[in-house]
Amino acid sequence: MTSLRNNQSPRDGYLDAARECILDVGWRRTTLTEVARRAGVSRMTIYRTWPDMPTLLGDLMTREWTDVVAAQPATGHTPAAVADGLLATVRALRDNELFVRIVELDPELLLPYLLARRGRSQEAIAAVLTDVVAAGQADGSIRAGDPVAIARSLLLAAHGFALSAQTMVDDAVDAAALDDELRHLVERALTP
Repeated sequence: MTSLRNNQSPRDGYLDAARECILDVGWRRTTLTEVARRAGVSRMTIYRTWPDMPTLLGDLMTREWTDVVAAQPATGHTPAAVADGLLATVRALRDNELFVRIVELDPELLLPYLLARRGRSQEAIAAVLTDVVAAGQADGSIRAGDPVAIARSLLLAAHGFALSAQTMVDDAVDAAALDDELRHLVERALTP
């Protein structure tokens, strides 16, 4: 499997190796030693960068999810544009092979970010949404309110559609219908 990026630093190469390990065998079976082997460096090189697998995984998830968000084109700051952008991001996450692999094999890795604390990628996504909401409020296209609270509310809604949409898909409702509802939910929530 090829890397998703051109390595800009040795650290990126190590994260690429960790990503490949997790895709191949899951997080529980990935070790820092295996990451070092795949990266073609000594174990100590990896251990000097990350003391343990949870720390490495945090850096990998932050890089992966912020890259997914950054890859989405800026669509503007009207309610419809924000809804389209958020839906595109949710779809991209649901299609991301690392995200899918973690949800399939090691979903408990995501629980701290859903139940206990915000991660760095959630902070980054919330910051982007806050800026977009504030820009829309400045020109009157988005309703008044605390842009930070609005952005975090949108992020909470996106969590459900990214992680749990498959639990609501059946013969009565398909994924496209749910995606349409997410778009409608976000657009209506932002409309003045």
